[in-house]
Amino acid sequence: MTEDFGMRVSVLASSSSGNATYIETPGHKVLVDAGFSGKKMTELMASIGRDLKDVDSLFITHEHTDHCKGVGVLARRYPNLTVYADQGTFDALPSGLGQLPQDRLQVFDTGTTMSLGDLDVESFGVSHDAAAPQFYQFHHAGKRFAILTDTGYVSDRVEGTIRDADAYVMECNHDLEMLRMGPYPWPLKQRILGDFGHLSNEDGANAIMDIIGLHTKRVYLGHLSPHNNVKALAHITVANMLKAQGLGVGHDFEIFDTDPAIADPLFTVGA
Repeated sequence: MTEDFGMRVSVLASSSSGNATYIETPGHKVLVDAGFSGKKMTELMASIGRDLKDVDSLFITHEHTDHCKGVGVLARRYPNLTVYADQGTFDALPSGLGQLPQDRLQVFDTGTTMSLGDLDVESFGVSHDAAAPQFYQFHHAGKRFAILTDTGYVSDRVEGTIRDADAYVMECNHDLEMLRMGPYPWPLKQRILGDFGHLSNEDGANAIMDIIGLHTKRVYLGHLSPHNNVKALAHITVANMLKAQGLGVGHDFEIFDTDPAIADPLFTVGA
């Protein structure tokens, strides 16, 4: 009988340039998104002592390149890999990914839960300018890990779905002043700031306040823009806003940064 070491997670990399997260249980090794080349995905996995050939499932959140760049090469290279996404996302994947092996694509409808033995995967829709964007919450042995990025706002429905998880990746895409004063053209700034865009540092902090609970031990700040944010600013903004509300940053739970090119060490959810 395999010993249950729990659910382990590594945010392999996260920014508006590329995203990938690795999750493992005794029975499964899965990825959420593959927003990098096959070579970079291999390097990121090796840096945490893992190999892509052992991954059995890849869950795509939406069709934007920073989330799906490596999907084609991984699906063709690893015959044991099943790729999951909403049908709308499959239909909208860029042609540049190349031909995908149809027998290993599985539709995962938004708002449903899929059981993979010792890992239950719950999908939920978000507000983003993509065909059918959805993110995921992972359940194993009473522990929960949720990813929420690429959304213009966090609805009550989403908050209710992921409230009081043990660990989160939460979007802190931009600092409002950096975005407003930055080099992007105004239409792009409007898109980012809109209801189908991205969460600011303040938005991310407010969402964390609404969903954090007694079980929550870790919050990772993800999907930072390299042009409109910096790690230290996102971290201090979120930490100060949470502390101002009396939340136990550094005591009851920890806030972690993510990197656009370096994997965070594996951690055990709920430990």
